[in-house]
Amino acid sequence: MQQRTLGSAGLAVSALGLGCMGMSEFYAGRDEAEAIATIHHALDLGVTFLDTADTYGPFTNESLVGRAVRGRRDQVVIATKFGNVRGANGEFLGINGTPAYVRQACDASLARLGVETIDLYYQHRVDPRVPIEDTVGAMAELVRAGKVRHLGLSEAAPATIRRAHAVHPIAALQTEYSLWTRDAEAEILPTCRALGIGFVAYSPLGRGFLTGRFKRVEDLPADDWRRHNPRFQGGNFAKNLALVERIERWSAARGCAPAQTALAWLLAKGPDIVPIPGAKHRGRLTEDVAALGLHLTPDEVTEVDRLAPPGAASGLRYPEAGMAAVNR
Repeated sequence: MQQRTLGSAGLAVSALGLGCMGMSEFYAGRDEAEAIATIHHALDLGVTFLDTADTYGPFTNESLVGRAVRGRRDQVVIATKFGNVRGANGEFLGINGTPAYVRQACDASLARLGVETIDLYYQHRVDPRVPIEDTVGAMAELVRAGKVRHLGLSEAAPATIRRAHAVHPIAALQTEYSLWTRDAEAEILPTCRALGIGFVAYSPLGRGFLTGRFKRVEDLPADDWRRHNPRFQGGNFAKNLALVERIERWSAARGCAPAQTALAWLLAKGPDIVPIPGAKHRGRLTEDVAALGLHLTPDEVTEVDRLAPPGAASGLRYPEAGMAAVNR
């Protein structure tokens, strides 16, 4: 398995990670036994970078990951997140970045994961009510206490990233980045590179849209969260389907799946970028990992760039309430 390094502190991870969110919530078709088998399959393939969060489930995804890696902890880099607060019944209660909550959330995540140390601990969303210096200062205390090895941020703005990094080295920024979400290329990715911060690309397959599996909105089960995503709705769906069809034709001419093209394109964008596609089934994961063998030439990267240039996707990447919490 190819390795990549996140941050100047040198956090080594597999070049492709595994996003575990959909194993517990948001996407339909969940099967816990298959999810655990998929995580085991990932480890067997050398995919050792697992991404979860306390909010997924809520609270259950960390427990699932913890059970799956039991007895294989030394093979895994576990990343989890705090800050998106959920109630016992799953209700969303806002964002909390206060130092007291940082400590409380970390202890709860450690217990659910069944580990002594979290390898990479992210603030999931920036709390506008709390200075980032206070939040990261509390996260740094966790490092000194041995509860966390490296710190990360998710969906933070360039100025916030700089302020956070001045308090304690940030190993990685996690932000959505794919062929249909290229916003990070303008300022966020250059900021990370200037500071020596790795970039973890979530939803690198456009929440599954870039795989070519969805041809109609009705292909999504009624209880699937993506039905509420603007890019999967109405006229946006049709426009985005045309974008995916261009990628499908390009991929077919080269004998690969569109998902593999999307991942290979991201991997070619820089050795500091680590995509974390979500997979709930072993077959999907196997296809994703095969993208590591697809090495695009600079000319091919340019061709794919033209298939899905910045701004090509139609619709916001989250509903308006979700967009209000990103890039701040």
